[in-house]
Formats: sequence, C-alpha cells, structure tokens
Amino acid sequence: MELDYQICRSETRRKLTITVERDRSVVVRAPMEVSEEKIREIVEAKRFWIFEKLHHVQKYTPPHPPGKEMVNGESVLYLGRSYRIEVVDTDATEILFDRRFVIPRSHASRRKEVLREWYIERAKATILPRVRRFADKLGVAYKHANIVDSRYRWGSCTVKDNVNFNWRLIKAPMFVVDYIIVHELAHLMEPNHTPRFWNIVSAQSPKMEKARAWLRDNGQLLEEDI
Repeated sequence: MELDYQICRSETRRKLTITVERDRSVVVRAPMEVSEEKIREIVEAKRFWIFEKLHHVQKYTPPHPPGKEMVNGESVLYLGRSYRIEVVDTDATEILFDRRFVIPRSHASRRKEVLREWYIERAKATILPRVRRFADKLGVAYKHANIVDSRYRWGSCTVKDNVNFNWRLIKAPMFVVDYIIVHELAHLMEPNHTPRFWNIVSAQSPKMEKARAWLRDNGQLLEEDI
C-alpha cells in the first residue's frame, strides 16, 4: 500500500522526525542534506508504526465535532470540570465566571465568540506562566511561547525553539495542561520520542499516563468549537 507523506526541510534541523498529525497527514521533517531516497528508506522502516498511528480510533474520529448550542442550562468545560451557562440581564459587558458562566444578554447573539475570547485570555494567563516555570525546572530556553488556534494539535515545538499551545487546552484538567507543556519543552532537549524523551517527561509530569489516558478518552470534547 502506497504511503503518502509530506517532507518539510529546514537548514536549522539536525535530526529527521516523522509525525502523524490529527488530520492523518504524515509529515517528515528533515535537515536539508538528507536525500529523498534516504527519507524513503526511513519511512519504509517506520511503516508499521505509521499505520498504527493512522488507525488510532480515539485520535482521529471525528476530527472536529460541532460545538454546543450555548443556551441557558447548557454546560461547557473549564479546567476539566463542566460549568453551567446562564445568559442574564446585566449592565456588565464581560463574562463573569463564578462556579458558572454568566453571559450578559447584550452578548447573546455572539455568545460563542465571547466565550471563545474568554477561553483564549484565560489560556494566556494560566498556561504561559506555567511554561516559564517548567522551562526553568528543565533548564531549557525557548524563544517564544504562544497560545494558538490549532485544529489538530494540543502543542508543538518548532525548529526555531518556539513552543505553541492550543487554547482549547484550558478546558482540560491542570495535570493534562502540565503534561502537554512538559512534553513540548522536552523536545528542546530531545527532538524524538526516545526512551530518554519519555524519561524527561515522566520526571516532570508524574501523572503523564493519567494525562494521556484523559486525552484519549476526552480529547474529542476539547475539539468542540466551544
């Protein structure tokens, strides 16, 4: 069976890596000097692993579920727990969170967008300081940490030493957020998923296996628009 993959080359990359994205695309990131023939050999050697990843049911079906209707009594996730939504008459101009989400009726027509903006701001305020804290613990330096809107990835570490985190992570429990942070920062020390890499992650994220299980079981919920 033919295996399609995309090659992304970089002058700064030192090692070749293969990733299977959440949209089922296979991406090979390689240094400039590695020939296409050599890449093909490596991909063929990893064929069984790649097909295992491509047929991972929890990770790939469905890719992006529809969001909620956002009406009174509906609930949404925040840091791993569900909270009710209430649209109320108030002079306030912003969302109030107090064991529930209180949305001013003036925002009723665009309440999804308003809640999404609230999530993004909370992600910046909560996740980015933790990135700095874990980077200090690991003794690594990154150039920029960003909160992004990524359709298929919870986090990423770029060849330019930037780390990116999906704003939807703010809906997950904190032990899951911390696992993703450590996972991406560990790539600054070890670009591949080697035993050394997993030892680094598990040392800083003792609930690593619990976090991975939570994402397998609940990742689909995080992918909802809201």
